[in-house]
Amino acid sequence: MPRAPDDIEINAPEFPSGLDWLNVAFLRMDKQRGRAAVLVEFWDFARVNSLRTMPYLKHWHERYAEAGLRVVGVHSPGYSFGRDRGTAARAVQRLGIDYPVALDPDFAVWLAYGNRGWPGLYLWDRRGELRWFHYGEGAYRDTELAIQEVLLEIDGGLTLPAPLEPLRPEDAPGVLLEPQTADIALPKERARVELIRDWTDGEDYIEAADAGAAAEVSFTGGAAYAVLSGPVEPGVYEAPDGEVVAADPGLRLHGFQFTPRPPAGG
Repeated sequence: MPRAPDDIEINAPEFPSGLDWLNVAFLRMDKQRGRAAVLVEFWDFARVNSLRTMPYLKHWHERYAEAGLRVVGVHSPGYSFGRDRGTAARAVQRLGIDYPVALDPDFAVWLAYGNRGWPGLYLWDRRGELRWFHYGEGAYRDTELAIQEVLLEIDGGLTLPAPLEPLRPEDAPGVLLEPQTADIALPKERARVELIRDWTDGEDYIEAADAGAAAEVSFTGGAAYAVLSGPVEPGVYEAPDGEVVAADPGLRLHGFQFTPRPPAGG
């Protein structure tokens, strides 16, 4: 279980000064102590596993904000386009996120936490001590039970709802899933992609030289997604059959991501 060890106190790092925030002027961890539990999530709008976790974060924010839970998103971008404030702000608005989001383009918060991936969840109690953490998708029921535990320490008279039912069949506790294809990062993993016509290498992408250029991957899993920028709004786009075709020259393909296949009968 990803609970913090009982014999070691791990205190919440303070957010570095000078961070840019969305949905709030700024937020300090020391001002939350004594009155709120804080759930910090490291995420990226261009990572499909972050997007799949987001509905749970939204539900927890709606369910427990009045009971003393503060949800904070830390947007640490995995792709070059995510470092742009305007691009990140549009994504937050488009996704309907109304809890505070810290923009972490230089990974200052990520390093302070020693975070290991997207999404990364950390639950701090009212004393500012770590009580629960989890990397990746899953463990939604256990996370919500941990949230309820720390909220009851703030107010033992709370009446709390039953944990959310799984939003997808593959989210059910204990479900066994087939291994999925590993994500593809470009340009360093060009060999894993079948390319049609000319693509040129960039910082963290390959760019279509003309309209009609295509890229295709073979994969196992539930679905394939392409990370795109250039003449399209930067982000993840479903890629039916693992294929991307450039409608315009200059399309940038940063990589492919894959989701688990739902269990049989799900």
